[in-house]
Amino acid sequence: MAAAAPPINVPSQARPWNPEFKHTDRERWICIYPAYLNSRKTLKEGRIVPKAKAIDNPVCAEIRDVCAAAGLTLGVENKVYPREMEPRDVKYRGRVRVMLKNEDGTPNVPQFPTRASLLKYLTETIPKLKSRQQSQSSSSQSQQQQQQQSSKGQKKKGGRK
Repeated sequence: MAAAAPPINVPSQARPWNPEFKHTDRERWICIYPAYLNSRKTLKEGRIVPKAKAIDNPVCAEIRDVCAAAGLTLGVENKVYPREMEPRDVKYRGRVRVMLKNEDGTPNVPQFPTRASLLKYLTETIPKLKSRQQSQSSSSQSQQQQQQQSSKGQKKKGGRK
């Protein structure tokens, strides 16, 4: 039986900044808001990735699932992006903190040495999620049904003679 890695002691609340924090301290982890990846946001509204690679309305849970599947150490916080226009709306809530580096500064997962590499991976992987594919197929079916109903309902009305 191989020795298991010691669990990382992660506080649930963020502490005030201290320059002596190590890379494994939660305060040094990178933050990812769904707005960073949202294709409906402008750069001014907080989108970081290029519009061509951005995702349509990503959710915090999708980011969490993809990061967890990639083997990253993460934490989810109930925060709202500061530039968000509707901060009380539940669908915009959530922030994912991800530990990218070990205590010595080496990448925790070699596939993700930087924040940019992680964001690129997220933009490639989130559209492939089953929940995304199911919602897209159901929305396209409902659009087709609406079009069929609207075309059936249109009859030429006879005007006054």
